[in-house]
This record gives sequence, C-alpha cells and structure tokens, in this order.
Amino acid sequence: MIDDGRPLFQQIADQIESSIIDGSLPEDGQVPSTNELAAFHRINPATAAKGLNQLFAAGILYKKRGIGMFVTVGARNALRFRRREAFARQYIEPLVAEADRLQISLDELKSMLNDTKVTQ
Repeated sequence: MIDDGRPLFQQIADQIESSIIDGSLPEDGQVPSTNELAAFHRINPATAAKGLNQLFAAGILYKKRGIGMFVTVGARNALRFRRREAFARQYIEPLVAEADRLQISLDELKSMLNDTKVTQ
C-alpha cells in the first residue's frame, strides 16, 4: 500500500478500482473480504470496510448476503469513463491552457504529443 497522505480507506478503494480497470478483478468477480484486506495491509477491518462501502455506495460493487462483495457488471467502463474525465481535468486542461499561453497551436501540440515516446 502506498502511503501518500490520503486516508487508508481511500487507498483501498483506489486499489480495488485499479484492479477492476486492469481486469485482475473481473466484473461479477468477488473482491477480497474486509478481513482479507485488513490482514494483508495490516489495517483495522473497519478501515477496509469503509473503502469497500465507498465502492458499494458508488455502484461499483454489490453485495451477496452471506457471501461477500462482487464487481458490478459495467463497473470497468464506468471507472474508465470517470478516470478519463479526471485525467482531462488534471492533465489535459492545464496542458492546453499552458500551450495557449505559449502560443502553441493545437496542431503543434498534437505533433509534440505524437513525438513523445510512451513506454509500457
């Protein structure tokens, strides 16, 4: 777990979201239980539960009584959409604003982006 100053429950929720996006937690697949998350991360079970409940409240997870929590069908696309919007707000909008201040045209900016190598 990365301790970046954000609350632990939020880090748990973000970790589960990332696992859904990358496919390691498939739609309709069961997520780790509160106790499993708490033991793995060495945190209070209430903290792990808060992260799971946040995803439940957002419709990303659903409960099967007595069995556990599962990934909602459509959660992967919903999370991708939400993260793309956040990416645009956090990175693209400031990039375009700075390019405008520097009088870089959108065509020049596109060319710069195309010339930038992305490693995976």
